[in-house]
Amino acid sequence: MKWGMVIDLEKCTGCQACTAACSMENTRLPGEQWHDVIFFNEGDYPSPQMKWFPRPCMQCENPPCVAVCPVRATYKTDDGVVLIDWNRCIGCKYCMIACPYGARFYTDEKPLAAPDIKAVFKSGDEHSWNPPWRQPESKEDWERGIGIQPNGVVSKCTFCYHRISKAPRDTADLDPSDPKQREYTPACVVACPPTARYFGNLDDPHSEVSKMIANKRGTRLLDQLGTKPQVYYLTGDGGAVPSNRAIKTS
Repeated sequence: MKWGMVIDLEKCTGCQACTAACSMENTRLPGEQWHDVIFFNEGDYPSPQMKWFPRPCMQCENPPCVAVCPVRATYKTDDGVVLIDWNRCIGCKYCMIACPYGARFYTDEKPLAAPDIKAVFKSGDEHSWNPPWRQPESKEDWERGIGIQPNGVVSKCTFCYHRISKAPRDTADLDPSDPKQREYTPACVVACPPTARYFGNLDDPHSEVSKMIANKRGTRLLDQLGTKPQVYYLTGDGGAVPSNRAIKTS
């Protein structure tokens, strides 16, 4: 089994519901967006078009972050998800430098938003902060990078591993419209209003995600780097993966 995600860029509206759902599910600090939606301009001046691009962790099949970790805190599970063992992580940030997608965060950096919410909700233990809406400690799993992270470690999107790891092993697709599968489905997939996200087993040729990738020419971000992302994008006729055509906004 190899979990993967498909995002249909023609259906995505850039609403950032995925960002909000991920932040709530994983109790992220303001500005630490495991699942970001990047806005950019594309086209020639004076009439560039604003576009958006959702970017979770790519959960690479050949992850450079795993290769550079000196203590093997970053690792890949048997079902294809890249995770961080906070018990082993020493905060060296090698993985942050190696990741070409900018999908990792370090808690002890300068706050990305004001006020400093870590100062507002201080922790009395080794956690980096302690908000009242956090998930119960019984659901934390530091070996998989799940929960309120401690100080001095790196964090990243886990594909909501605390949810998907409980799904039956013979599952081909996790469909949030199915009440029996909703609790196992990643939060960003559940929350997507235009249903632009799909999640399932890439190793199963009969899964919906595998069929969509094959029939709609699924493409991967920075695939030329050899990282082999397990997040695929459907671009259709109107969608696009950000390229050197994008121009900076002034």
